[in-house]
Parts: sequence; structure tokens; C-alpha cells
Amino acid sequence: MDKSKYQTIIEHLYANYNTLIQRRNVAIPHPSNLFTKYQYPIVTAAHTPLHWRYDLNPETNPLVLERIGVNAAFNAGAIKWNGNYVLVVRMEGKDRKSFFAFAESENGIDNFKFWNAPLVLPQTDEPDVNVYDMRLTKHEDGYVYGIFCTERKDPSVPASDTSSALANAGIIRSRDLVNWERLPDLISGSNQQRNVTLHEEFVNGRYAIYTRPQDGFIDTGAGGGIGLGYIKNMEHPKVEDEVIINPKVYHTIYELKNGQGPSPIKTREGWLHLAHGVRNTAAGLRYVLYLFMTALDDIEKVIHQPGGYFIAPDDAEIIGDVGNVLFCNGWIADENGDVYIYYASSDTRMHVATTSIDTLVDYCKNTPQDKLTSGGSVATIRTLIENNKGKY
Repeated sequence: MDKSKYQTIIEHLYANYNTLIQRRNVAIPHPSNLFTKYQYPIVTAAHTPLHWRYDLNPETNPLVLERIGVNAAFNAGAIKWNGNYVLVVRMEGKDRKSFFAFAESENGIDNFKFWNAPLVLPQTDEPDVNVYDMRLTKHEDGYVYGIFCTERKDPSVPASDTSSALANAGIIRSRDLVNWERLPDLISGSNQQRNVTLHEEFVNGRYAIYTRPQDGFIDTGAGGGIGLGYIKNMEHPKVEDEVIINPKVYHTIYELKNGQGPSPIKTREGWLHLAHGVRNTAAGLRYVLYLFMTALDDIEKVIHQPGGYFIAPDDAEIIGDVGNVLFCNGWIADENGDVYIYYASSDTRMHVATTSIDTLVDYCKNTPQDKLTSGGSVATIRTLIENNKGKY
């Protein structure tokens, strides 16, 4: 290929890329008035920098072929850092391996740009085979903790079984989001741990950690539900006094399994929790997001839990690598009360929804709980109809 044609192709690649990452998002208020969604996903595989994917040397790549493909960008942790909105995105290559990369925006709703290179994750003596779904928590001890799922092949199965895995919580910490220290993986009494994140404050001198104990990689088994335990020293992260604070329940949106999303947000009324709930359908698993609140003086005590889901996949979000899935492991609460919810759809792309602390607290306190029967649901609706008499 001659130089002029090569240069034209390169310029076309960069023009399209810059148009994408500089695109302004458009607010779409939801009819529920609970949140605002936005027209465009905020991070996708196409947002991956070109120098991560293409060999830009005309001598070694004269046809400008993509050398390293990225399949998806999803399930991002989030933190406000130096005034900007920073995501640690789960990037999945075409080789199915996931890794972490930071993307940053000034306004939190568009123009997310990746840092120069992916995160080089420090390893333990037993290297991670796959890593994903990091939660970021700025703890009162002065560190930012990143807790993620580390996956390795299950050594107890025959060599011919190439799909069985062991999942646990890997832990890193940093003071600047650049230099990270790897701590030992979580030590607990459960066979597997996923959806783990840290409470931002000490509780009676100990670290509090939200867990999701499982008997197997897919099946939750006896451990089904969102757990809470305590750790004395993060350099020896052994979970003590673990209890289930939000169990899975038959014939609900979290009948099959549920898990903590990001670390909870502190409000005057209690701790706001965002979680995912999973139920089975004839078309496969359906993941939605729901809210609950725990008490300020007792974080094991659920004080409000609205019935049903808070956000579910819409018509555009329902399609992707793993369809009918919403997942969130990152949100940011600004000092003015605005909340940015960073969620992924169908294991493919990242979105943002905006709302406020006041809205979320009102929703949690005043939305009826699930009565767990069809009759109970009808009774709840009839009560609202009765209260609305003369108003419609």
C-alpha cells in the first residue's frame, strides 16, 4: 500500500474515533421520574484507544489491520477523583480475557476518555486467570480499595472439564489510583465469593465488607443472598461474623440470586444500597437493579426495601453478548446530592443514569414492599386507588 493511501486510512480511523468520544449525550427523562437515562452508551468497545488495537507502524502493518480486538466494555467501578468522574472498566478482549482500564470524564455523562494504558494488576503467588467487576471504595483509612472477582480453574475437576471455575475476591489498594498494592485474596468460610465490596467507614474498629457467599461458581446454594462480614486487618483479610442481610426470596426479582452492587451511599436517613437481582425465565436469566436501605446505627438492619426493580433493561439494552442483563458496580454521589449510576447492559456496554439522594431516599421509604403474593400485590394497588379517590 502506498503512503498516501495508508495515511488516508489512518486519518479516517482517527476521525471516526474522535467523533465518537467527543459526542455529547442527550438526556432522556424516565416516565417514572426516578432517574434520567441518556441516549448514548458512555463507554463501548469502540471507545478503546486505537493504539491499543492497531499496530500503527506502516512497515509492520501496511494494511492497517486491527491486531488486538476488544469485544466489550462493561461493569465499571466508579469514583470521584480530582473533580472528575473516573471509571475502572471491565474490558473484555476477543480472547475472552477481561482486564481493567480507567476512563475519565469531566461531567460524568459523556466524553469519557481512557487513560494511556490498561491497569497492570499486581499478582499473588497464584496468578489470576481472569479478573472482572471491580468496585472502588474510598475508605476512611485513607486508601482507595479495588475489590474484584478473581477467577481460576477449579483444580478439583477432571482435566477434561475446562469450564468449572473458582471465584474469589481479589483486593488492591492505592492512594493515587496509579500505584496499586495487591493484598491477599479474601479469606472466608465460603467455597466462592463474588460481588464483594467494602463499607467506607470502620464499624467498631473493624472493616465491614459486603459479600455474596456461594457454594459453586453458578449456584449460590446455602449462601444465597447479600452478606456482611468484618475484617480486622486488610493485610490478612479474613471475614468474621458473616451474616446474610438481604436473602434471595421465592418468586421475586431476586429469587435465583442477588448481589451487592457498589458500596452503599451514606445519607441522613440511612445507607442507600444498589443491588442486582436475578430470576430465571424461559428465555434465560434476567438481571435487574433494585434498592434497599440499612440503618445508620446498625448496618446489618434493613430498614426500607421497595418492592420490585428500580431499573430494568429497556428495548435497546436488552440485546448484547449476554442478553436481558443490567449490572451495576459503580455509582457516584456528588456533594450537591446528585447521583450518577454507572450500569452495564447485557455484558456489552456502559451507560449512566442520573438521579438524586432525595429521590432515592423517597423511593425507598415510600414505595410499598413486596407482599410476596399476587393477592398482596392487588391489595397494595387497591390501597393506592382508595387513597387517590377524588384525585382522578
